[in-house]
Amino acid sequence: MRLAEAHPEWAMGFEDEVWWSRFEQSAMHSWMPSDEPLRLVEQPVAKQDKEPKALACYGLSVRLQDADGNVEERMWLRFVGARPVSPMTTRFLSWCCDKLQALGKTALLLVWDNASWHKSREVMGWIKEHNRAVRQRDRGVRILPCLLPSKSPWLNPIEPKWMQGAKRLPVRASRRRGNGKRRVAEPDRLLSAAELERRVYDCFDCDHQDHLSIAQQAA
Repeated sequence: MRLAEAHPEWAMGFEDEVWWSRFEQSAMHSWMPSDEPLRLVEQPVAKQDKEPKALACYGLSVRLQDADGNVEERMWLRFVGARPVSPMTTRFLSWCCDKLQALGKTALLLVWDNASWHKSREVMGWIKEHNRAVRQRDRGVRILPCLLPSKSPWLNPIEPKWMQGAKRLPVRASRRRGNGKRRVAEPDRLLSAAELERRVYDCFDCDHQDHLSIAQQAA
């Protein structure tokens, strides 16, 4: 982190994946009349419902520093049509690098856990080739991956954001954010996949993006 602070042209990023369930409800507390309790129950699955029970999502909590030393924290999200795998991961990283390049950044210090699709031969090879191409062109954003110790999710600052939610606020204001999974919940009906996805993007103040897929190139 000190290294990133010493280089305003670099960005610090904390990456993780999460599943957003259409059926399971987060624990909640609410002030209600004693005879009208608010209850969140798991919604039944209709036989004709062919939509996925849960949606997988990549996320990057990125810290951006300007020339004056001010730090802004943003969340970038991309949903996937299936589950996180190595090809999805490289497409997400490529998309993040494109966004960082547009912001004038030259390197991404990437902190993430030991998921198999993070340290796979395909992903590590892609990062190596990506960095080589950046150096040869003298243009683009290098990726410097930093693996967290095994079974230590509390060391990744993005983990609580899935529960807390996020806004484009200075880092010092992070404690005032709401609860992500609670904010997207619907107490009395089942959300469609599209509704849930839209609520997640709104919760984190992110622009809606097409799903990442193995067949497509990163946008």
